Amino acid sequence: MVTARAAATFEPVGRSAGAARSFVRDALLGWGLPEVVDDAVVLVSELVTNAVVHAGTAAEVCCLREDGTVRIEVTDHHPERGLPSFADVPVTASERYADPDGEGGRGLLMCSALAERWGVEYSAGRKTVWFRLALPAHVAGTRYAVPATPGGELPSSTGPVHVAVVRLDDDGRVLAWNPDAEALFRHPADAVLGRPWADLAVWPQGPGTGLGLAATLRLARWEGSYGLRHAEGGTVEVYGLQVRIRDTDGTPSTLCLLVLDTDRAVLRSPARALPGDKADQAAGRLDLLAGPTSADDLDSLLQRTVERARDLLDADAAYVLLTTEDETEFEVRAATGLTTGHRRHSRFPVETGNRYDSARLPSVHEDLATRPTGLALLTGSGLRSLLTVPLKVEGRLIGSLGIAAAAPGRYDNEDALRLQFAADRVALAVESTRLSELDRLRRGSLSFLVEASDLLAGTLEHEQTLALMAQMAVPTLASWCAVYTNGDHGAAASLAFVLHEDEDRIDPLRALLDKTPAPESGPTHGVRFWAGPADTARAGGLTDSPELSGLLGETVVLPLTARNRVIGLLALGVPAGVRFRQEILELAEDLSRRAALALDNSRLYSERTATSQALQRSLLPPDLPEIPGVEVDVYYQAAGEGNEVGGDFYDLFTIREGTYGFAIGDVCGTGPEAASVTGLARHSLRLLAREGLDAPQVLSRLNAAILDEGSRSRFLTLLYGELTPRPDGSTELSLVCAGHPLPLRLRTDGQVDRAATPQPLLGVMDELDLTAEHLVLAPGEVLLCVTDGVTERREGLRMLGDDGLAEVLTGCTGLTAGAVALRVQRAVERFAPEPPSDDMAILTLRVPSQRVG
Repeated sequence: MVTARAAATFEPVGRSAGAARSFVRDALLGWGLPEVVDDAVVLVSELVTNAVVHAGTAAEVCCLREDGTVRIEVTDHHPERGLPSFADVPVTASERYADPDGEGGRGLLMCSALAERWGVEYSAGRKTVWFRLALPAHVAGTRYAVPATPGGELPSSTGPVHVAVVRLDDDGRVLAWNPDAEALFRHPADAVLGRPWADLAVWPQGPGTGLGLAATLRLARWEGSYGLRHAEGGTVEVYGLQVRIRDTDGTPSTLCLLVLDTDRAVLRSPARALPGDKADQAAGRLDLLAGPTSADDLDSLLQRTVERARDLLDADAAYVLLTTEDETEFEVRAATGLTTGHRRHSRFPVETGNRYDSARLPSVHEDLATRPTGLALLTGSGLRSLLTVPLKVEGRLIGSLGIAAAAPGRYDNEDALRLQFAADRVALAVESTRLSELDRLRRGSLSFLVEASDLLAGTLEHEQTLALMAQMAVPTLASWCAVYTNGDHGAAASLAFVLHEDEDRIDPLRALLDKTPAPESGPTHGVRFWAGPADTARAGGLTDSPELSGLLGETVVLPLTARNRVIGLLALGVPAGVRFRQEILELAEDLSRRAALALDNSRLYSERTATSQALQRSLLPPDLPEIPGVEVDVYYQAAGEGNEVGGDFYDLFTIREGTYGFAIGDVCGTGPEAASVTGLARHSLRLLAREGLDAPQVLSRLNAAILDEGSRSRFLTLLYGELTPRPDGSTELSLVCAGHPLPLRLRTDGQVDRAATPQPLLGVMDELDLTAEHLVLAPGEVLLCVTDGVTERREGLRMLGDDGLAEVLTGCTGLTAGAVALRVQRAVERFAPEPPSDDMAILTLRVPSQRVG
């Protein structure tokens, strides 16, 4: 009679054998049958490998719990590929299949040796290999019993053992939460009741990690390691025992017992002793630990390796160290059972100077309390026994695999040989996966740097460059970033930009960094570790504040060096307990070099732009004087990006009391070259007019000054005038229009006429015959003066021209001087969809209408 069933299908890929082993292990442990787990895992691994590798089809694995036995079936879809029957073949053939290096028949021999019964069943399109394992009888009331253990070898605990009891409903929501659970994880009961267990549990992910969280909650029994989120941040590694139960009304629920992973001995089911001749099979089982290893990524492979090494050798902790590229340091890449203070990516020297601790040979440490190892990873862990073996490929050291136990004297040379055998099998897979990971990392690094270079080269704005630097670093390289820029003349570096991957933490981080002295510039190359923020937080009692909780881990500083000069610093930080990987630091160095050049370019551009703008602004007149009885307004726009002054210019100034000069002109061309002639013209006009010269004489002298510039001279069109307000409210004007667009006069009845006649432009001929023209602006009349950027505004073959401008001005009757200038400016912009390509200046003079009464 079948009392329980579990089934799964595995694709025809190499990693399916490992996934099938995890599935069977979880299913049998969930049924409370650890006694048959080892044999079942061995047989399923062989049969699934036959199905997916040799038959080349998907494999269906079905576990059936029956009265007194467990039946496991492996089905593939290649029935024509027959299996050998050992009853019908000669002994020599059977011996061939028993060859440990052979490719066929080994799984069936193992079925014959380990299973109570086994067989093969064929049907249309399917072939099923099954085996039965007998369940050992138990003494009533006894689940497990182990011999008495000396007190010194009993599991140890660092403090009071809290056993959290959590009850989950059928949907996986928390129904009960005991005080020990609150003590371990700091979550009050009212904060977790009703919450999904998936919100709190950090379940192992990746290939080979077994069933998911939802699936294990459905098992009758399950135990293993995973993580629980702590209320104050971070994850607590726990060992859990889950049992499926029913309420009195028949409602199913799951009871979870949890302890810290270091106290796993409280809940963990004891390992079954291997009787008699099966002791030799332990090495084979450990071999299967490394057997057909095929992982999607290096971290999954290494984590699976340490967990199985720990479990199969009954250890309390296990770890894998991999060498750096220069083979001088070990880096922690996977660990289980160690305290939370020992984090991944921590580094230790390969050679400790003690030949007995050589990482290149297997090493058994019977008691670390009496003879400590040189490995800082285990300092303060409370572990006593240690067994380490090297990971080597073709004689080259690539890493180290270690297991440890709390009791002393747990391991001997035989255990070292078994672990070394497993390490030799897994080393090649590790190295192959690591090389693939390094290749992916290098390709990703190149793509990252290319993208960073493109983004940084796309702007010369200083503030935007700072923001791009930080955004490229966070979160790809670090969880937070700060950019410091050096001041001029040896001034200390100042904080310029701060970014954190969590926006809510940017302000607290900036506040902390503002209180922290900036790091010293130091050398022009290389990474330096920086303890400044952590020291400031400790000194100010801010370490445990909610805003900074878990924020400050390892912090590094990289110089921003451009043109052999340190122009700033790039600070990168990771959360508490996290360390930078070497490849990340190398990538950060590459980024800092590119960012430094972009930052220096943006600084130089900003300085040059500021200088240019200051010089350009000096070419514009200061505040326009107020003229009694005359409204004046000006609109000016220079062509070219970043140019505030071009070839067009205007001016309005006091000549003497009651008389004012005004000018609007256009130097040939645009940009800085034209602006230089603009400055000459504007300042010469003021000087000459105040010397008492009349308008024609002023322009003649200016013409001579322009010609004196020689090859730098440019011709100039200019409208120059002098105005004098009269007591009757009108204004008298004296004008000279030297090659410039003629000024337009708007009368009060809307009529528009020209206010001057054309005369020769300046900067071309030595002798000019210029004459002044006089007119009087009556109250309500407007004089409009523009440059050719207005009249020559084009759209295709159309041009605004003098007639178009006159038409615009006709509609401005009764408007103020400012309103007239604005309407003309809008008409020019709307004439064509493209932005204006020439400098443009508009000067309007209006005599206000006299009030009646």
